[in-house]
Amino acid sequence: MTGETVLVAAATEAEAARVPDGVPLVVTGMGKTAAAAATARALAAYPDPSSVHVVNIGTAGALHDGLTGLFLPGRVLNHDLDAVAVRALGDDPQEWLELGTGDTAFALASGDVFVTDPVVRARLAAQAQLVDMEGYAVAYAARAVGARVTLVKHVSDAADESAWDWPALVAASAVVLGDWLADHVGG
Repeated sequence: MTGETVLVAAATEAEAARVPDGVPLVVTGMGKTAAAAATARALAAYPDPSSVHVVNIGTAGALHDGLTGLFLPGRVLNHDLDAVAVRALGDDPQEWLELGTGDTAFALASGDVFVTDPVVRARLAAQAQLVDMEGYAVAYAARAVGARVTLVKHVSDAADESAWDWPALVAASAVVLGDWLADHVGG
């Protein structure tokens, strides 16, 4: 990514705490609506938004037991959209976005649900390995203007009751995310 115009997008200040100095950053707020609006607004400030590479960093819940570490999903699912109904109404819901970056065998599910329920976790685990609340929206906004996007997610919890400990766990994820940015983006 060295030499590219990069914009880092993170949902919270806590996740962005270790973004290297000098790297353009937008803190979007939590959830898909806030993330899409803030990303679109930030991209609109560039003379050619399609030349920007958006890097969405953040924490994610693991949907499979034992999954830990840093991941770059190549696909993202809008999991709390009724895609069947939207299709029945004659529109393409675009519930899956192929990013063209990351590991295409690895999927992230994004939605406005803070996943702690084992039933929801099991349903999502059949489709993806990770869950967050912003990745799809950042990718959608970037794609709308032709910008490249990379999702960089660090597992903070198991998308179960442990997710309620997120405020105490996010600092460790911020270190890993900041180190990845320093190695791949600079600053």
